[in-house]
Amino acid sequence: MGLTGIQIYKLLPKTNCGECGVPTCLAFAMNLAAGKAELDSCPYVSEEAREQLAEASAPPIRPLTVGYGDTAVKIGGETVLFRHEKTFYNPCGFAGVIRDTDEDIAEKAKRWAGYQWERVGLNLRPELVFLKCESGDATTFEKAARTVVDNSDLSLILACEAPEVLAPVAKALADKHPLLYAATNANADKMCAIAGETGCPLAVRGVDLEEVMELTNELTEAGLKDLVIDSGARDLPGVFQDQVAIRRAALLEQNRALGFPTICFANSLGETLAEQTAAAAMLVPKYAGLIVLDDLQPESIFPLLVERLNIYTDPQRPMTVTPGIYEINNPDEKSPVCVTSNFSLTYFIVTGEIEASRVPTWLLIMDTEGLSVLTAWAAGKFVGDAIGIFMKKCGIIEKVSHKKVIIPGYAASIAGDLEEELVDWEVLIGPREAAALPAYLKEWKA
Repeated sequence: MGLTGIQIYKLLPKTNCGECGVPTCLAFAMNLAAGKAELDSCPYVSEEAREQLAEASAPPIRPLTVGYGDTAVKIGGETVLFRHEKTFYNPCGFAGVIRDTDEDIAEKAKRWAGYQWERVGLNLRPELVFLKCESGDATTFEKAARTVVDNSDLSLILACEAPEVLAPVAKALADKHPLLYAATNANADKMCAIAGETGCPLAVRGVDLEEVMELTNELTEAGLKDLVIDSGARDLPGVFQDQVAIRRAALLEQNRALGFPTICFANSLGETLAEQTAAAAMLVPKYAGLIVLDDLQPESIFPLLVERLNIYTDPQRPMTVTPGIYEINNPDEKSPVCVTSNFSLTYFIVTGEIEASRVPTWLLIMDTEGLSVLTAWAAGKFVGDAIGIFMKKCGIIEKVSHKKVIIPGYAASIAGDLEEELVDWEVLIGPREAAALPAYLKEWKA
């Protein structure tokens, strides 16, 4: 159990400098005890105090990384039950199941690795393969793992409960930092030894949470820190209840035995991929660290990736896109120039309509701190002089031979100010709704 706020306060320097982000050391100590602050925020804490505060300052749910390279997944490290309280930090990872006896391992790995979509400047994709050992043979298991690695950049969950089979494969692929699945009452000692030798994270599976806590306590006492919990539930109500119970125990009761990220098997919660996808959609906001499905198909994984993006976006900060010049449909010097805000929803709606019009267009995305056009205009962030300065700096003036710019209809009142800032430029009032953009652009004349 962690230290209380008063106990932590006694170990702090008591400078009340405010450099940690709160006005007093007492307030910082209370936040630290509640898991709402990090010890590193205090620049003056002594090394002796740091050692004593190590447990109290550790996140209530231990963060760890599974995998390697671009598909490495950092999970855990969460501090709140509900994202509106602060935010969720480390997005869950998605895995599809491949068996080491499958004949299409390379094809599946290549296909799944190719499922990538750009959204809000981020690359949305699945990250993992849950490689299941059905052969019972270490050579076959390692060959399958190598096939996944050689044909994709997907990270691995090595699923084999026979330590004598798993050990050589885990050692051979230790540099890929796979998750080893799973330690149980029957094999905990040997799985602990494998994880300790390879430095790989280890999943723990129990028949219920009581058994899970016994196993995590045993393994942490043996020196393992990077653990992932499988509560053992394989029905929807049971998984839901366990996920909530684990998060509440770790955050509210500071139960270190349950202070680890979880792995959930959506593939056991539905017979069809559609049913599994629906179960996975529930698990994304309800605390799953890793989610396993039988298969990864675009129609199921893409909506799950978008949901994950939305859930793990800071609710206190609007989603934005990078300001700048966006070329749509290969524009040239005679193509129209449109300008709008960097609110992500505005960006996707506008770009979608311009792409549908097939009219080559320059789209200027101005930094409005994530506000929509009308809100940014009301806040004084989408106004004539600011847009004029942005257009001069971004370089669009050198890219076109005409002097016309299209502004959103909702911001028609800024036209005069923009013309004063951009001398000799003609400001055109575009439609109020993006849906009318295709017809408007098709009437464009340089």
